[in-house]
Amino acid sequence: MTPEFHSPTGTHDAFPAPPPGCPAHGLGPGSLHRLHEAEDLGELYEQLREQHGQVAPVLLHDDVPMWVVLGHTENLHMVRTPSQFCRDSRIWNPLLEGMVKPDHPLMPHIAWQPICSHAEGDEHLRLRGAVTGAMSTIDHRGMRRYINRSTQRLVNRFCEEGSADLVAQFSEHLPMAVMCEILGMPDEYNDRIVEAARDMLKGTETAIASNAYIMDALMRLTAKRRARPEEDFATHLINHPARLTDDEIGQHLRVVLIAAYEATANLLANVIRVVLTDPRFRAQLSGGQMTVPEAVEQSLWDEPPFSTVFAYFAKQDTELGGQHIRKGDGLLFAPAPGNVDPRVRPDLSANMMGNRSHLAFGGGPHECPGADIGRAIAEVGVDALLMRLPDVELECPEEELEWRHSIASAHLVELPVRFAPKPPQDVLRKPGQAPVPPQGATWQVGTPQPGQAPAPASQPTSAQPPAPTQAPDPAAAEPARPKGVLRRFLRWWRGN
Repeated sequence: MTPEFHSPTGTHDAFPAPPPGCPAHGLGPGSLHRLHEAEDLGELYEQLREQHGQVAPVLLHDDVPMWVVLGHTENLHMVRTPSQFCRDSRIWNPLLEGMVKPDHPLMPHIAWQPICSHAEGDEHLRLRGAVTGAMSTIDHRGMRRYINRSTQRLVNRFCEEGSADLVAQFSEHLPMAVMCEILGMPDEYNDRIVEAARDMLKGTETAIASNAYIMDALMRLTAKRRARPEEDFATHLINHPARLTDDEIGQHLRVVLIAAYEATANLLANVIRVVLTDPRFRAQLSGGQMTVPEAVEQSLWDEPPFSTVFAYFAKQDTELGGQHIRKGDGLLFAPAPGNVDPRVRPDLSANMMGNRSHLAFGGGPHECPGADIGRAIAEVGVDALLMRLPDVELECPEEELEWRHSIASAHLVELPVRFAPKPPQDVLRKPGQAPVPPQGATWQVGTPQPGQAPAPASQPTSAQPPAPTQAPDPAAAEPARPKGVLRRFLRWWRGN
């Protein structure tokens, strides 16, 4: 989950927070920076990199100490070395010492749960194997068709208005619609489940009730698929040889649903915003210099959906990025600063086309198993949206856009746009086939049927004098070149 914080909570009494504008604002014991008080996390990360190197000490809420890993190489080493670092918070020193209270704002991230994201060793292999096994059964071609239909349905809701908020009306809905279909509960998709997911991720006072609403839907799905299997993710998770219990099934359905939803909602909003606000970006798309998948990868480099992921823990005394890490220390996996590590990207304006070595989907044993699903939703969704609304424009100055910031992510609040009103489309219409044009009179295959006049001869006869000779027209002599296989496939895929 990704709680969003709008104000600092729980500062140490001996170190009251300085007033806004004070040079010491955001500093805690030992002059360490409080991440949750930073006005610009990107700027703070670069300041920490300059002061401490690729691994820096920071403070969380209630002045709980933590390391943030800033380097690209150091992040990869941490997630790919399970012998040194794990995700089992039960060994975290501040938790064992009582510094982390049960009501700590980050407890939803930190509290250990019996799920593959937190498990290690054989238990991790069992749970993760069930999730990846169920993932492998997804029909990706069928999924892309469903993403396209879902996009058309969402656009139909507002296309006649000539204006929309592409966060509340599109990017927050499309991932949920697709994930409900994949999991096997398309009937559960509605505004209520989207609102519940958003509320739960914000960490509000009603977050627990929203979580209960989602878990109730997932447990009903589990019971239904136990009794009546279907060809969906939930059924394959249930039938996996790992033999997960009903509680394990429900918890892992929740992990897949919420992680995919939040990450993809952020990714969609980010890609659309850049297309609308950066003329060079849109020009590259419309000019064919960049494809939508390449635009998605560029966004994953520049604005990963999760700026940090909570958390990894040292299983032994070790060293990382020149810092001595004690056994039980906690470390934040940080894709945002890692993706802009100067050792990897000395020129941030350089195009990253074709390079997928970003940290947006993690790595190692706990790498996101649904990366291909997130990419597909973003790629097909953005492409289909721009096809339906080619004249879409931002309705407000870019400077007026607002984000809900947290340590874990930056979520765009609104993306108001305008466009010429469009009529709704029939989302159930199958891709059309153009009628076969009538053949020319001089073309004939086979023998004329009874009563059918033979085709006129292609050569002049003695009874018909030849026409005056004209110089051949090179343009007319060259037959029209048929569309390439790729272009014909794209026209079929888009329903043209």
